Amino acid sequence: MRNSSEITIKEALEQMFSDYRISRKVDEARVVSAWTQVAGKLIARHTEKIYVKDQALYVKADNAALKHELSYHKTDLIRKLNKAVGKEVVKEMVLL
Repeated sequence: MRNSSEITIKEALEQMFSDYRISRKVDEARVVSAWTQVAGKLIARHTEKIYVKDQALYVKADNAALKHELSYHKTDLIRKLNKAVGKEVVKEMVLL
């Protein structure tokens, strides 16, 4: 049984992220980290410069066909990435 003054490591990290105002950056890094799992290994091998800025996910595809295909799946990819992170971090996707 936990003492009332004890907290879990998860709670301590969340508090630290909040105190140092880095929660958003950590969430953005988690989205980028989840890209390969969500998009799949094949797509991940053909995408680069993946980053999040102002709730937009930026992805550079290495060919026009993939860029076109990704444009059809933006909504689904955003939904899956946010689900993987456990909160809404990305609201739009920009293909470069």
